[in-house]
Amino acid sequence: MPSILSIQSHVAYGYVGNRAAVFPLQRLGVEVHAVNTVQFSNHTGYGDWTGEVFGPAHIREVIDGMAQRGVLATTDAVLSGYMGAHDLGQVIIDTVARIRAQRPGARYCCDPVMGDVGRGFFVRPGIPEFMREIAVPAADIITPNQFELDYLTGLPSNTLDEALAASARARSLGPSMVLVTSLVREQTPPDSIEMLLDSTEGAWLVRTPRLPVEPAPNGAGDCTSALFLAKILETEDPPAALAHVAAALHALFTATHRSGGRELALIQAQAALVDPPRRFIPEKLR
Repeated sequence: MPSILSIQSHVAYGYVGNRAAVFPLQRLGVEVHAVNTVQFSNHTGYGDWTGEVFGPAHIREVIDGMAQRGVLATTDAVLSGYMGAHDLGQVIIDTVARIRAQRPGARYCCDPVMGDVGRGFFVRPGIPEFMREIAVPAADIITPNQFELDYLTGLPSNTLDEALAASARARSLGPSMVLVTSLVREQTPPDSIEMLLDSTEGAWLVRTPRLPVEPAPNGAGDCTSALFLAKILETEDPPAALAHVAAALHALFTATHRSGGRELALIQAQAALVDPPRRFIPEKLR
């Protein structure tokens, strides 16, 4: 059974951050150690919320306590998402180094949350630079959306050739795998959305139907990163992991659309996260 340390935000209501990652990981049979960087009433997309942001000293203290229990020495991977500030990001990077010193094969999956197409950047100043210069080079796997891929590489991704050039540039920064979680290029049909996986073993593209879920639920990227990391640890098979994630996310969005709610329907779709009812076969690009 793989073990993952997930350092992300937490909300009491809804599914983002660790709330969107921990349960799917557990349903896939992963032992998860969750360190929460905030505790909010709900995600900030609602416009108002209550709760507290935990400072880097608090997070480091929690991780120190886990280290005393021997947890870091048995951790197979670290998963991180939204970083509220670069000093918290440095705690995450330091934790990755501590784990790798005890388990050289441990992986770091970084979801470089910074912004999105149409919204631009929505993180504090300094975070994009920290992601590009420190977090991404330290990672084995990154899961940017299209906007984040373009920023990290300084390249456009409007065509398949451009997207492949950008993902290759992203790999040159350090990661061995780049999963572009939402790709819409000139050739993408309007009723579809794609994911692109570029790795040292090859590149694959998978296309799924775009469901009319409005507003788009927060937390889908957090869930995607968690599922992909879990399947990589389980199978060591990049296209198989991509196929599973595409199918599971399609099932999750289908359940969310049927629910009529704004939050991801993780509970309703939990069986499909493990065994999706519909399959999507990735196309080998190289």
